[in-house]
Amino acid sequence: MAKRIEFAQAGGPEVLNFVDYSPNEPTDNEIQIENHAIGINFIDTYVRSGLYPVANLPAGLGTEAAGIVVKTGSQVTGFRPGDRVVYAQGPLGAYSEIHNVPESAVAHLPNDISFKQAAACSLKGMTVYYLLNQTYQVKRDEIFLFHAAAGGVGLIACQWAKALGAKMIGTVGSDEKALRAKDAGAWQVINYQTEDIAARVKEITDGEKVNVVYDSVGQATWLASLDSLKRKGLMVSFGNASGPVTGVNLGILNQKGSLYVTRPSLSGYVTNRAELDQASKALFDMILSGKLNVDVPESQIFALKDAQQAHRIIEQRHTQGSSLLIP
Repeated sequence: MAKRIEFAQAGGPEVLNFVDYSPNEPTDNEIQIENHAIGINFIDTYVRSGLYPVANLPAGLGTEAAGIVVKTGSQVTGFRPGDRVVYAQGPLGAYSEIHNVPESAVAHLPNDISFKQAAACSLKGMTVYYLLNQTYQVKRDEIFLFHAAAGGVGLIACQWAKALGAKMIGTVGSDEKALRAKDAGAWQVINYQTEDIAARVKEITDGEKVNVVYDSVGQATWLASLDSLKRKGLMVSFGNASGPVTGVNLGILNQKGSLYVTRPSLSGYVTNRAELDQASKALFDMILSGKLNVDVPESQIFALKDAQQAHRIIEQRHTQGSSLLIP
């Protein structure tokens, strides 16, 4: 028997239950992993709340963790028991002591990167990798806008932008978060509680505005993001922390300068072993070179059984950077 977090209906954090369960034997192409650290991602709250519906309930939650291989299926060739591994796109159920994950979603974890570091940054770090290098290739000295700069993805983006030599304008919700983003490498910060985002972007760029905006906030920042873009600029909407952007009138893209919009996700960019190896290597190289620091504050490390509390704190926007569950 093992322990895991499970939910039988969509709802608030209170629907998360800490239960006993018996892991299945891994199928031919699966790896059974003993999780040592589990990543908490904002997308987990969308799944739990029903914004992203789950077909078969009760279900586990979470897609990201790091740990040790316990067993492998008969067709698995790249891994063996005892290997240190990480996965960011596993099937639901990473909030568990033991989890079965397809071999195609698992990456080898270098010895010099801890389980906590890996679980704190794999999904977020590979997200930043594709956003800044593939969705749009940010260049040295280029100014761009990135919302929620003191969040888990945002703080990695601050550091990655600095490593690229780019000038990231980050939005934050408090003066404390502004300092955190600046320390991580943001070039300029905008406190959206006290400042008009689009007006400040225009001011910072001497009226030029930016070629690309990265927006994981959604509904609350949609118009400010469009208003921050140059003619023919690209709006990258990759999350909806404030609620989804719905009912969009495409004419607004014309009115605001023949703009482009994309709605990407990691699952669209990392679809096979080669893409996973490329993205994870880029991320691990950033950590091993010292350009990316992903230490998690002790106040944001929770026992697995305390997943309800972790979700409450995340949804109240009281966290900075990544949060973890420890089995």
